[in-house]
Amino acid sequence: MTLTAVHNPPQNHLLAALPSADLEVLAAHLELALLPLGEMLYEPGIASHYGYFPTTAIVSLHQVMASGASAEFASVGNEGMVGIASFLSGGTSVHSAVVHTAGHAYRLERSWLKQAFERNGALQSLLLQYTQALLTQMAQTAACYRHHSVEQQLCRWLLMTIDRAPAQELVMTQELVASMLGVRRESVTEAAGNLQQAGCIRYRRGHISVLDRSALEARVCECYAVVSKETARLLPDSPAHPAASFGVRPPAPTLLMATAQPQRIFR
Repeated sequence: MTLTAVHNPPQNHLLAALPSADLEVLAAHLELALLPLGEMLYEPGIASHYGYFPTTAIVSLHQVMASGASAEFASVGNEGMVGIASFLSGGTSVHSAVVHTAGHAYRLERSWLKQAFERNGALQSLLLQYTQALLTQMAQTAACYRHHSVEQQLCRWLLMTIDRAPAQELVMTQELVASMLGVRRESVTEAAGNLQQAGCIRYRRGHISVLDRSALEARVCECYAVVSKETARLLPDSPAHPAASFGVRPPAPTLLMATAQPQRIFR
């Protein structure tokens, strides 16, 4: 694999945290993959052929009910990896992984990932620490859905998404946002309207701009900070991630939301 200035494995924070010698060995087996919006990386009960280390893509982990309803219980960006079942003993999972922000990831064939995990102490330690951080996100998200308002959930989702989006722009349907939060689209419309009225965000013609990140953080529930701080605690050697420093104000990003009627958003 040839590394370029545009794409290289250290853009993923887990890979960047590996000792250089270990990363060099791993890089020979990594394959750069384009992940389009909506691509299913794995489905319930079916073993994935790869483990994915996102660089610019963001992947949503969904639990799908028998009725077809679903909700996101975690998301993975450049701070982590998708497919922990690839190196754990289970091999498969009961949830699905869907790309919700198009971009790139480095993928590693499942059998090679498992072998590397079992023989590489640094990689094994790092992936186990990340697994604990992911479990924290899952538990906190479950509590968030039960105890916090849709507006607080939307603030959490926006902050976590803009932290992970290097281009600071997303293509997303309002229906998909509602699906990820497990709520009605009308609830997302109302919550977004409240945030706009408060001056936190502005949306127009499919674009959402975060005008006041500090105001957004003031309205979000504690879930965002809990997950961010725990990730920073468990993965202290990875490059600083915006979400790991709760309270730091990066430049205000713009999110692009695609809708059936591009001229109107949340309507």
